[in-house]
Amino acid sequence: TPDPADASPYSFPDGGTWRTEVPSVEGPEALATVLKESARLDVPVHRISQGSGVWMLTDSEITEMVDSCAERDIELCLFTGPRGTWDTGAATRTDSGGAGLRARGHDGLAGCVEDALRAAELGVRCLLVADEGVLWTLHRMRVAGVLPADLTFKVSALTGPVNPASYRVFELLGADSVNVPSDLSLDHLTEIRRSGRAPMDLYVEAPDDLGGYVRMYEAAELIRRGAPLYLKFGLSKAPGIYPYGAHLRDLALAGARERVRRGRLVLDLLARLGSDGGMSPLGARAPGELRRFPVPEGD
Repeated sequence: TPDPADASPYSFPDGGTWRTEVPSVEGPEALATVLKESARLDVPVHRISQGSGVWMLTDSEITEMVDSCAERDIELCLFTGPRGTWDTGAATRTDSGGAGLRARGHDGLAGCVEDALRAAELGVRCLLVADEGVLWTLHRMRVAGVLPADLTFKVSALTGPVNPASYRVFELLGADSVNVPSDLSLDHLTEIRRSGRAPMDLYVEAPDDLGGYVRMYEAAELIRRGAPLYLKFGLSKAPGIYPYGAHLRDLALAGARERVRRGRLVLDLLARLGSDGGMSPLGARAPGELRRFPVPEGD
């Protein structure tokens, strides 16, 4: 019997405890595939996310994705860049991984800011970040009105926190949802949820570079402990496609179809367990009232 003390006391402002996300949707064609498959398999989608970055898409591609998601009332989330794993820094290619995806130097930070401004101007209202400084900078811009007040920030799984204190820090820095690594135990999720209110994102099936874990059978318990929670339908044993281009088209489209199918499997499993209630209404994207560090006057 589940211990009630382990359960999350929080929910989304609409009263739901979970939402869905299809990640690694790298462009308009992959998005169209996801939308077609989600309709065919009756998979509700709250959020679509992309991993290659704003800078890997043209204005027309972004506009097409924004319009397609708006038609279905789905949130579109694009990744800010550049990132340390792709630039000339050698440390990220060592066994230690260096500073990972963080933005290197002032120019790296400026590139992320430029991505955010451009994406927001084109109608994007959710951005992925992989750097604490980028997050704090973009949050200050949001507070100052330079970025839209309804723009939300999502912390990448590749820099996600693994303890309660760091989770709370990300929320205080401006995160509206935080992707925690998929290898955290159920007790870790309970500990983290006691510390922070920001919605949690979790791969119920993780890509291989995040461990390749398949946790579909734990979906109900992940929701119970982690709510409010985005169930991310990832895909193990799939080749990496970042940064995406037409040379990876077949992989991207096949992966898009299969991620939606994985979502159907998760939803079916929840239904068999009698745990499929509590989903947020489609179109819901508000994270709720979250705690923030005060922004210094004139900062």
